[in-house]
Amino acid sequence: MSQKGSGPRGLPEELPDRLPVDVVDNHVHLDITREGDEPFAVADAIERAAAVGVSRLVQVGCDLDGIRFTLAAIDEHPELLGGIALHPNEVPRLHAEGRLDEAYAEVERGAAHERVRVIGETGLDYYRTGPEGVAVQQDGFRWHIDLAKRLGKALQIHDRDAHADVLRILDEEGAPERTVLHCFSGDLAMARECVERGYHLSFAGTVTFKNARGLRDALTAVPLHQLLVETDAPYLAPAPYRGATNASYLVPATLRAMAGVLTVDVPTLCRAVSENSERVYGPWGGPRSGQTA
Repeated sequence: MSQKGSGPRGLPEELPDRLPVDVVDNHVHLDITREGDEPFAVADAIERAAAVGVSRLVQVGCDLDGIRFTLAAIDEHPELLGGIALHPNEVPRLHAEGRLDEAYAEVERGAAHERVRVIGETGLDYYRTGPEGVAVQQDGFRWHIDLAKRLGKALQIHDRDAHADVLRILDEEGAPERTVLHCFSGDLAMARECVERGYHLSFAGTVTFKNARGLRDALTAVPLHQLLVETDAPYLAPAPYRGATNASYLVPATLRAMAGVLTVDVPTLCRAVSENSERVYGPWGGPRSGQTA
């Protein structure tokens, strides 16, 4: 596929070919607008995604405004399920402002919603939070793990420059039965450790980047029954769309690249991703998987 330019709002001029079997975008932020872009209506995002075989999305809100957006969106759009949490970079900020307990209470109230199936993204981020914020960030991670287990929800983990501590805290607390490493960024050794623990690994457009050989090596260690795919939109658009606004309609580019790395055919990978998504998150109650072009 040749390099694609960007149209209005950073949208690519051409979208990928439709997938042969419908899949799930396991992690998207419809509440976030990339700097310089116009807002992208939720219904428009869903419609464009469905046109290329991405019929269901997990909308993730990871600050208080995003949580409120997510709760409203999942009520209005049956194609969406929700994930809510305080992002690891939000936890130290709210703690410093004296608002963390109040924020936790709001997360817990929202998490009771039947269509909120995910506690996340939570985890650790040592890239943007300095040493002074590590302890409260780790405490926040433990709080979210406990919430996921108490409510029987899946857990989605954000891990940036914190691989060893993420695995250690999950071991210490006991991971929920359904645990997902979102936008997996670890190496082959970490992938093997996660697979052994029974976690699901979700790969984003980063796996298509030229300099991501280590990430592609990690992908080869993951059995099909533990794989998920995502955008983490509006950022991290996959090759050959880098620089465009990322959205669920670009999942096919990532999934086809993954199939190439794994040397499996695209329909097989689509079916695995779809089945894994419903096993982790339950049924959507909107458009169903398994549709063919």
